[in-house]
Amino acid sequence: MTSPAGPPPTGGGDEQRRVRLLAVTACPTGIAHTYMAAEKLSQAAESRGIDMKVETQGSIGAENVLDDNDVRQADGVIVAADKDVDLSRFAGKRVLTVGVAEGIRHPERLIERVLSAPVHTGGGAPTAPASGGGKERSAGYRALMNGVSYMIPFVVVGGLLIAISLSLGGHTDPSGGLVIPKDSFWMDVNNIGVIGFTLMVPILSGYIAYAIGDRPALVPGMIGGWIANTGELYDSKAGAGFIGAIVTGFLAGYLVLWIKKVKVPKFVQPIMPIIVIPIVATTALGLFFIYVIGRPISWVFEHLTDWLGGMTGTSAVLLGAILGLMIAFDMGGPVNKTAFLFGAGLIATGNQTVMGMCATAIPVMPLGQGLATLLRRRLYSEQERETGFAALFMGCFGISEGAIPFAAARPAQVIPANMLGGAVAGAIAGVAGVEDAVPHGGPIVAVLGAVSGVPMFFVAVVIGSVVTALTTVALVDVSRRRGAPALAGAGAAVSEPVPVGAGVGGAMESAKSVAGVGSSGEAGEAGEAGEVLSGHLTERTVRVRLEAVDKEAAIREMAGLLARGGRVVDADELVAAALRREEQGTTGLGEEIAIPHAKTDAVSAPVVGFARSDEGVEWDSPDGTKARLVFMIAVPEAAAGDEHLRILSLLSRRLMDAGFRERLLAAPDEAAVVEVLREVG
Repeated sequence: MTSPAGPPPTGGGDEQRRVRLLAVTACPTGIAHTYMAAEKLSQAAESRGIDMKVETQGSIGAENVLDDNDVRQADGVIVAADKDVDLSRFAGKRVLTVGVAEGIRHPERLIERVLSAPVHTGGGAPTAPASGGGKERSAGYRALMNGVSYMIPFVVVGGLLIAISLSLGGHTDPSGGLVIPKDSFWMDVNNIGVIGFTLMVPILSGYIAYAIGDRPALVPGMIGGWIANTGELYDSKAGAGFIGAIVTGFLAGYLVLWIKKVKVPKFVQPIMPIIVIPIVATTALGLFFIYVIGRPISWVFEHLTDWLGGMTGTSAVLLGAILGLMIAFDMGGPVNKTAFLFGAGLIATGNQTVMGMCATAIPVMPLGQGLATLLRRRLYSEQERETGFAALFMGCFGISEGAIPFAAARPAQVIPANMLGGAVAGAIAGVAGVEDAVPHGGPIVAVLGAVSGVPMFFVAVVIGSVVTALTTVALVDVSRRRGAPALAGAGAAVSEPVPVGAGVGGAMESAKSVAGVGSSGEAGEAGEAGEVLSGHLTERTVRVRLEAVDKEAAIREMAGLLARGGRVVDADELVAAALRREEQGTTGLGEEIAIPHAKTDAVSAPVVGFARSDEGVEWDSPDGTKARLVFMIAVPEAAAGDEHLRILSLLSRRLMDAGFRERLLAAPDEAAVVEVLREVG
């Protein structure tokens, strides 16, 4: 294979400088594939006499970070990634973007292609690969998650401040309503919370747009979200809420991408991203929403109100179920507001039962979603679990928006569950004749004395919340088993709630190999068996012959092997956690290697196992090879630090050495395998 020609000479004489390339590797979970692609690219470059520096964006953080001097001297940049990578720093350089699997399979081909790749203009968004292998998050999903991640703090801060101000400064007013004295300290706290809630929807829209169209899309996305949430602009009594924000976010992002493709004179190009694109996109999107999208929303709002008005004489159970469905559908959007305002408007006529149905359904969504994070913690990321606690608190104060982060992240699972729970709660309140004298919902109105039929009110809220929680857990679990995207991976070594701006700061420390430490706690046998990989792998957790012939059976056999180390407390759950990790994307790395891993409380301490398969196990590896060298790593949920990630990255790199793999395959027994593994360090 002929080496590509270098650039023109940089000084006098005939000597040409070596070609200098840069690369960035990253995979969704930021673990093995990231480092394996980096090693493959480095080896291919070295074999061709090319200088290459590779930045790995792993779960521990970015390593070997490319600085301005590196970029200035580079002849091209290879981005082998299955998640968003900011390309703005590579403006003016040839940039080739592919999937991380391509970096593993065809590193030589990428080195050839990058020297003729298009020059990056600097106006592009943080970019994921145009092509790649493995289970890759869609661009739309990554954009949505970006918006959700930035929205969550606004939901939590705004909702909790409103809840605190209502609980400490609010009271029922004889004229109707749950009020806080206007001149009180708690009204100021409430106003701050309202600002947080007001910003929540534009933030969601803006950062969805930003993930698609980069900085020029941020302004049109945020202003579009504000317009969507402000119904007065298009003659609607309620804004489009978070659903409208999702629509405007995607519209703004893709509109900006389209405008960027328009060819303009050179003298206009410098002002395109800061003046022309934001102004054109914002104006076009705003007018489009007001005159095209907003009118149908207003029409639907008015006709829903008329429809509900004609149902007041029908069965209370049916009316309660319908109101509950509407309240739960969009949590503050036009459908929710239609039901709420319908109930609030009837209070003045003396009919308080309709508001009672609405008040019962209002807290079900946040309470149900918060309860779901407690029932099945492993289905949720740490960030989601924290948001779940906040949602529980907000639900107690009738703030249905506490469930919006969950609905925005998993609409197909969460919204139906919310609606089912809301319908159940509303129907129970209807048949029980629960009444609410104030236009507000949640347990707080019952505590403050605005509800009649308090016992049945709480029965309806509890049953509805439990129905929502159980339905959510069931739907999320089913979607995960089918491989549908979710915000975070249960049992995975690393959660991935935030596709943009994620990562732990700082470079990864060099891991030190610890051999023969003799303090395993295995009844004094550790010294005899030997320990490597920081003491997490011993002869007890090594097997030279793996009997399994398929992936699931291999993981079960490896879990049994790990149990011999005395650190597995629930082998079945360990297997389930490892299989859930496989649903996110294969842990088969190619080169006949697989490293299944899980972060789960099924183990009491970190443990590593290794086994060899003579025939190989089909593991969906990027290069199509069967796995003959299988490592399994398991750590507790609360494991401190990132030691298991360091081990994983070190293993991935060391296993790229063909000689190291050959020594592992040739080792005659468990003791010999341990001796070979002492080289990892």
